[in-house]
Order: sequence, then C-alpha cells, then structure tokens
Amino acid sequence: MARDDIDVPDLSGRLAIVTGANSGLGFGLSGRLAAAGAEVVMAVRNLEKGDVARSELLRAHPTASLRLERIDLASLDSVAGFAAARRAEGRPIDILINNAGIMMPPTRETTDDGFELQFESNYLGHFALTARLLSLLRAAPAPRVTSLSSFMAYFGRYDWNDLQSRRYSPVRSYGLSKLAMLSFARELQKRSDVHGWGLLSDAAHPGFTRTNLQTTGPRRGKPPRPPKNYHRTILWQLVETGILPALYAATSPDAAPGAYYGPNGFLGLTGAPHRAREPRAARNAADAARLFDESARLAGVTWPA
Repeated sequence: MARDDIDVPDLSGRLAIVTGANSGLGFGLSGRLAAAGAEVVMAVRNLEKGDVARSELLRAHPTASLRLERIDLASLDSVAGFAAARRAEGRPIDILINNAGIMMPPTRETTDDGFELQFESNYLGHFALTARLLSLLRAAPAPRVTSLSSFMAYFGRYDWNDLQSRRYSPVRSYGLSKLAMLSFARELQKRSDVHGWGLLSDAAHPGFTRTNLQTTGPRRGKPPRPPKNYHRTILWQLVETGILPALYAATSPDAAPGAYYGPNGFLGLTGAPHRAREPRAARNAADAARLFDESARLAGVTWPA
C-alpha cells in the first residue's frame, strides 16, 4: 500500500451509494469510486449543492456514472422514502458508505423526529437506511457496508438513560454518535454472520482531515481556522488523503469483516490507512447488542432473523 494512495479495484458494473456526497469525504469518495467504474448514487440533502458537486466531479471524470438523490439523514421519513425508491428500482447495492453528518453544534438541537441532531444525523439515520436497504445489499454478490466513525469516538460514552444528550456537551454528543457508528459496524457484521445476510461490514475514520464539518457544526457556517500551512503539518491532512481509510474499507479485497481503519500517523491523525484500534467502549459486545436493539426500536425498523 502506497504512502499517499491506495489501489482501487475495477468497480465496473457495481452500484455504490455515498451519503453526504456533495462535499468533504463523501465528495472525495464519490469521485474515486466513479473513477474506478462504479455507478455512484450521490445521496445528498441539498440537491442544488449536490448538482454543483456532481458537475465538478464530471469535469474531472467525464465518463463517470453519477446521479443525485435526495436524503436527509435527520429525518426518518426521508430515509424511508429514499430507501423505498431504491427498492422500487430493484437494483442490487454493492457498496453503501454511511458518511453524512454534522459536527458539534454549540447548543443542543433536535430533529423533527425528536432526536438530538448529531445522534440522528450521524448515526440513527444511517442505521435506519442500512436496515431499509438490506434486501438490496443482500442481492449483490459481495455487498459491503462501510460506516464512518471518528477518533472522537474515544470521547463517547453510553448513558442508557440519556442517549439523546439532554445534558448536552457538543464534544460528548458528537463522540457518542461516532462511537455508535463504530459499534453498529461491528454488531452488523456479527449479526450478518449469525443470520447469513452475507455482508461485509466495517468502519473507518479520516483522522484530522479538513472538511466542511468544521464549518457546519461548531462554527455554524463560518470558515474554519486551520493552522498556517496546515497541509504541511502533522495536524491536518487534505480530503484526498483523509478518504483513504474509508476507500480501503469500502473496496479493498484485503479489508477484514468488522475491522476499523484509520490513518497510521501520529495519534492516528494523518497518514496512510491501516488497521486502527477501537476505543474500549466500542469493544463491549453487550453494549453493541443493546444499542442495536434500542436503535431498531427508536428508528422503527426491523431486521430479518
């Protein structure tokens, strides 16, 4: 595996869905998947921004197969509608990358469903989406689900009496949502093995990659303040490098079921993708199973036994 890139296999004939595909990691991942021959559904909340992103990708990859579909991960109705449209098409899904999210708004916000914004946008919406697309994933010959976590998952804790962060802390709530994504990826693999769903479920984190998350969350749309010459420091890396752990997890024939990938550099902040160590809380099997069952109840979805 090269320091600054990875080899992506030929994905011709494969269908990939990437949430949050109009910017940041989702944008970068959509471009790399399309360049490798996949047909990519760019699942975005804002179609106008999505159209700009799609046009930009097509300028770089004129023969790419890219289409826009709207989804709001902070709305279970939107998730259900998106999944119903995919089921109506009947096309097997080879790759699902659960990427979209929001990062650390300064005050607690709730969705129309009544959930804390980060919990639903980052985690619960993706949980529901995966459940509702499971039949199409199972129809593919080697389906893969890659869920985006974060090194901030180390700051997450399960408080079963307060999963919705009524005692709000931006960092703790964000950490919980990313811990939940990692636990979900591991538990999804376990249940796939038990019930014969045929999935490869894994997770990845981008280290310290500069994306629009730093503007949509804690700075509420204001430009981020990267350190001077951030692209030359050990503290920041560009999207082109930050996507590599997720790209490896979603495409490499060597990616392991239930594994977690991240950068190999200092504190896992930058570098080439490698097998990362999960936070202790994510390795708790009882908590992962409990979260899975509670999430199914909250999202109103069922999984086949």
